[in-house]
Amino acid sequence: MLTIGEFSRLTRLSVRTLRRYHRTALLEPAVVDEGTGYRYYAVEQVPTAQVVHRLRELDVPLADVQRILRAPDPGVRSALVAEHLQRLEEQLERTRAAVTSLRRLLRPDPAPVEVELRAEPARTVAAVGAVLGAGDVEAWFAGAVAELEAAVGDRASGPLGGTYDDALFEEGRGRALVYLPTPTPPRTGRVRAVTLPAVELAVTVHVGEHDGVEVTYGELGTWVVRNAMSVAGSVREVYRVGPRDTSDPAAWRTEIGWPVFRVT
Repeated sequence: MLTIGEFSRLTRLSVRTLRRYHRTALLEPAVVDEGTGYRYYAVEQVPTAQVVHRLRELDVPLADVQRILRAPDPGVRSALVAEHLQRLEEQLERTRAAVTSLRRLLRPDPAPVEVELRAEPARTVAAVGAVLGAGDVEAWFAGAVAELEAAVGDRASGPLGGTYDDALFEEGRGRALVYLPTPTPPRTGRVRAVTLPAVELAVTVHVGEHDGVEVTYGELGTWVVRNAMSVAGSVREVYRVGPRDTSDPAAWRTEIGWPVFRVT
């Protein structure tokens, strides 16, 4: 048996930390002397102590650490850890996107946004649409795109695009549509032929990951206002280069187009 001090040196965990793990039932000593209250640990507990420490460093909640340690099946333990790691990775992505946006917003001399006025003719596309909440767009988008690409296959005549109603941004719920141009739009599952109306767009390009796109939206909106224009209709996005084209986020390019008309 090892004293708590010896166990501390083996695991590189402080005596104070080991006592806290005992109190919270994360790591109980093998033996506690009833007369002295001294804690004694088995050498076999060293790996367990290190696992507990790493899980707590990753901010795994106490209840989840206990579930992981008590799971009899190694596969179940691995699944529980993987689930938490996925949450951490998602949180890290959100943090990275927020940092990138803040850096752009705090630049002392931001480069002027490049905007093109473009007349888009009416065209019929293969599309999947739905009315949904703003928080549901990401999950819906992934499923809709997969279904759309499977239906159109190699008959696509242009890049993936989407349209998003004003209500989706203003009220948190509205209509979203993803589409692929194709000469003969199929009708299968949720995929339908939809005619996009002719429109004049103020278009700019968002570079990089879609997280942080709100900064580009703000820059485009500022340009529209300063040029005496007003927005009229659903915003359009065209995913010129994305995750399906390259794994390098720095190479991704998303066109943002706002339907506009000149204010006199």
